Amino acid sequence: MKTGKNSNKKHIKTDGRHLGALQEAYNENLKAIREGFQLVNVKFEKVDKRFDQHTEMLGKIMEDVEIIKTDVEFLKGGLKKKVDYDEFAALARRLSLLESKSRR
Repeated sequence: MKTGKNSNKKHIKTDGRHLGALQEAYNENLKAIREGFQLVNVKFEKVDKRFDQHTEMLGKIMEDVEIIKTDVEFLKGGLKKKVDYDEFAALARRLSLLESKSRR
């Protein structure tokens, strides 16, 4: 078995090529990972913008709901003070009777 300088040089060249190939594969993998993260970041930014838009819309809807609630309370209060049609008709009949009696 020879273990001379030529044998060591061959191992060094082979090891160097092997390391170079490993480094190239490693760099390609890092590049793919970096591109993947960039795509994820772009998608996340889009989702974040949509979330902000929806939050804004919900805020406006909540303001509108508060206005509607106030309007409904106002209408309920107004309706409690009003008479319904049947009551109005009865009052109109009573008034007619009273007017006819007062003319006699």
